[in-house]
Amino acid sequence: MPIHDWSKVDAGIFHDFHQAWTIELRNALNGGALPAGFFAMAEQILSGPIPDVVTLQRQPTNPTPQTRGGIAVADAPPRARFVTSADPDIYASRGNRIVIKHRLGEVVAVVEIVSPGNKSGRHALNSFVAKAAELLRQGINLLVVDLFPPSPRNPQGIHKAIWDEFQDEPFELPADKPLTVAAYAAAVPRWAYVEPVAVGDPLPSLPIFLQPGIYVPAPLEASYQTTWSKSPEPARELVESRPSAR
Repeated sequence: MPIHDWSKVDAGIFHDFHQAWTIELRNALNGGALPAGFFAMAEQILSGPIPDVVTLQRQPTNPTPQTRGGIAVADAPPRARFVTSADPDIYASRGNRIVIKHRLGEVVAVVEIVSPGNKSGRHALNSFVAKAAELLRQGINLLVVDLFPPSPRNPQGIHKAIWDEFQDEPFELPADKPLTVAAYAAAVPRWAYVEPVAVGDPLPSLPIFLQPGIYVPAPLEASYQTTWSKSPEPARELVESRPSAR
């Protein structure tokens, strides 16, 4: 199922799809995509952002973490068009850090599907970027899916805006791939795996990192397809056939 052009419809249409996709993604992760000892929950309130899906590890943790079903980076490095790393600031890394806990387990990863509201103004964008960066500083891995083209506030997409919080380096979205899927490993150094995509492309299975060196492929495409097949027909017709006003 190719990515649809969600910029053709108002934010409410995408919001409905967004909510349903979040649940399908959560169900796919809990239905076998995650290893034993890990589970996903939707819209858990942390000490900042309200993420779409959080991945948690059951407590207490065994001395040797259970990683059955996970893929080791050393055995199968994640593939993406752009791969980069950033060393943390040595003094910032010595500051006090808040360890985010959930009453059922420790948060290890967050999945965020960007909505138009996250980029509706400079304050909204800055807030999203700051909270994403803070998750990584707290050691929480992150997967960001942005199916909307850049605006003048983030001309090179959401990854560049987030990565600038850690280090300045050149990055330019391909002109024919203005949308972004980006996976971040909150390790030392931090790693970013960025796959630019476009309307009509399938969604890539970028990694959801669970522990240092261990990840699972994100079931983005399958969950997107399932959500689309269950979406209201009038909404699907609007997305597929309404002429763009842009």
